[in-house]
Amino acid sequence: MKESKMEPLWKPSSDKIAAANMTRFMNFISKKYDIFLKDYDSLYDWSIEHSPEFWSEIWDFCGVISQTKGKTNFLSHTSIEKCKFFPEARLNYAENLLHPRNDSDVIIFWGEDQIQRRIRYHELISTVSQLAQALRELGVKKGDRVVGFMPNMPETLMAMLATASLGAIWSSCSPDFGVQGVLDRFGQITPKIMFSVDGYYYGGKSFSTLEKIAQISASLPSLEKIVITSYLGTNNVEKTTTHSVRFDSFIKEKSKNSLTFEQVSFDHPLFIMYSSGTTGVPKCIVHGHGGTLLQHLKEHQLHSDIKPGDHVFYYTTCGWMMWNWLVSALASEATILLYDGSPLHPGPQILFEYAEKESMTLFGTSAKYIDALRKIGFTTKERYPLKSLRTLCSTGSPLVSESFDYVYEKIANDVCLASISGGTDIISCFALGNPIGPVWRGELQTRGLGLKVEVFDDSGKSIKGQKGELVCTAPFPSMPIGFWNDDNGEKYHKAYFADYENVWAHRDYVELTNHNGIIIYGRSDATLNPGGVRIGTAEIYRQVEQVPEVLESLVVGQDWKDDVRVILFVKLRNGDILSSALKDKIVAQIRTNTTPRHVPKKIIQIPDIPRTISGKIVELAVHNVIHGEAVKNKEALANPETLKYFSNLPELTTD
Repeated sequence: MKESKMEPLWKPSSDKIAAANMTRFMNFISKKYDIFLKDYDSLYDWSIEHSPEFWSEIWDFCGVISQTKGKTNFLSHTSIEKCKFFPEARLNYAENLLHPRNDSDVIIFWGEDQIQRRIRYHELISTVSQLAQALRELGVKKGDRVVGFMPNMPETLMAMLATASLGAIWSSCSPDFGVQGVLDRFGQITPKIMFSVDGYYYGGKSFSTLEKIAQISASLPSLEKIVITSYLGTNNVEKTTTHSVRFDSFIKEKSKNSLTFEQVSFDHPLFIMYSSGTTGVPKCIVHGHGGTLLQHLKEHQLHSDIKPGDHVFYYTTCGWMMWNWLVSALASEATILLYDGSPLHPGPQILFEYAEKESMTLFGTSAKYIDALRKIGFTTKERYPLKSLRTLCSTGSPLVSESFDYVYEKIANDVCLASISGGTDIISCFALGNPIGPVWRGELQTRGLGLKVEVFDDSGKSIKGQKGELVCTAPFPSMPIGFWNDDNGEKYHKAYFADYENVWAHRDYVELTNHNGIIIYGRSDATLNPGGVRIGTAEIYRQVEQVPEVLESLVVGQDWKDDVRVILFVKLRNGDILSSALKDKIVAQIRTNTTPRHVPKKIIQIPDIPRTISGKIVELAVHNVIHGEAVKNKEALANPETLKYFSNLPELTTD
C-alpha cells in the first residue's frame, strides 16, 4: 500500500469543523494559554510538548468525576516505565460511566435476529446496585478478580460496572473460547466469581456453554460462585455446578439504591487483558482506572467526536479490547449499542438495519468485515441512508485502499472514515481519527493527542516517509500498570522496552506519511492476525502437539488477498502421512480448545523444523521464505538447510 498522491477522499465541511469537540478544545487551549493553534497538527505538537498540562486539561474538559484530582499532574522519573500521572488522584471508573443523566435508553442490545432489548438509565443503575451488593455480601473487595465468560450483552456490562464500583478487577473472555483457552487466561488470575451464560447465538444457531462452564469450574478452585444468565432460556442453569446461581436469583431482594463507589488511586487495577500468547500462555496485562478512563474520554470526545445523546456502536466480542473501549462511551453520556452474533446473519444487511433503526452516530467494525462486504458488492445507499452516521471506525487490521474507496462509494459519502490502531497493550489507540481533518486513501488519519508516536529505522533513528517500527518515546496514562504475577516487572520490560532504551516499541511495521498520517504494513513480530484478530502461535502449538502423530509444528501467517491466513506446518512421526483424516483430527483439536479463528487454512507436512542454536523455532524466518523475502541472520540457525522445505510450495499459491 503506497501513500496516496491524489486529493483526499473526504474533507469535513466548515459546519462540521465548527461543531466538532476537537475545535472547541483547540479554541479553549488557545485562549487559556494565549497561543495560536491553527490546526490539528499544532494542537498535537502542543500536547506532546506540554504533556502534563495536556492531560490535566483533558481531565477537566471531559468532566472526570473524582474525589480529588490532586495537585500533581505528573510525577517524572528517569525511566519511562516508572513515570506516574495524577499520583494523588482518587476516583472510580464505574462512577464516571454511571453519573446521573436523563432516564433515557443507555444500552440497546441486539442478539442477532433473535432478541432485542432496551435498558434505560434507572434500570442500569438499579441492577448494578443489586449486583454490587450481592458481590459485596460474598466478600468481594478491592483487588479481587471477577471474570466474565460472556457474550456482548447488557448483563456483561452490568457485572463489570458492579465489579469496578467495588474496586475489584474485571476480566473477560467470549463464550466461543475453548475450555483450555479460558483456563490459560483465568487460571493465572485466580478469580473469586465468574459470570457466565447458558449459551449464545451465532449464524442462526444456538450453542450451549453449560458443559464448558462445568469443566472450567472443575479446574478453577478459586471460584466461589458462578452466576449464569439464561440467554437461551435453558431451565435449571443453577444446577450446572454445585456453586452456580441464576443471574435473577443472585440479585433478587438486593437493594436497588445502595450503589456506592470505592475511591481508588489513578493506577488502581481495573481490567486484566490478555496478550496473544505467542511465546507461552497469554500475558496478563493490567490496566488502571484513571489511565483507561482518561485515554478513552480523549479518544471518544475529541478523536471520535462523541457527544451526549450519540448512539455509539462497535462490533466486538468480550474477548477483544474494543469491548472495553465501547462501554467507556457511557462516560461521554452516549447510548451504547451492543450486538452479539454473526455480523452476516441473516444477511450482510443486519448491522446496517441496526444502524438505521437505532440512528447510529458512530459505527465501528473490522477491516475484514468491510472487505467482505466489498467483495460481495454490498451497498447501503438506496436502502439505508444512514443520515445520523458521522463516523465509521475500522480496526483489527489495516484497511486496504480499495476498502476506503468502497466505503465512500457504496456505504456513506459524508462520514469521517477513521481507521484506528493500538491494541490490548494500551487498551486504546496510537493512531486515530480526526473529525476536523481530511481522510487520505489508505492512511490512518493521525497520531493520538498526547502520544509521542514516532517511527524508528533499524538503528533507532526517527524517520518519516519510510517503513519502520512504531514506537512511543514518552510516557502516557494508559500504559499498563504491569503484568499480573510479574512482581519485578521483568516480563513487562521485555515486552515493550527491551528493543530501545526508554522507548515503548509496539512492534507494528508502519510509515509516518507527509500528511502526518500512518500507514500500517502489519506486525513486525510473529503474531498472527487473520481477519484482524490477533492470535498467538503458542496457543495453536499447545493444541497441535497434543495430537500423537505430530512431533513438532510451526505456524505462520501468510499474506493472502488483503488479509492474513494461518498456515500450519507439521513434522509427523516416522512413517506417518498427513491424510485427510489426520488433518480433520488436528482441526478438531484446535477448534475445540481455542476458537474457530485459530484453525489454520492450510496444514502442510514438512520433514523438519528450523531452529536457533538455542533450540527456538524461527517463525519469522519461515514467514520470510514463504513470502519470497530474504532471511536475516541465518548464522543464528542450528539447521539453516531446513528453510528450503518452505520455499515455492504449490499449496501456498491456491485458496
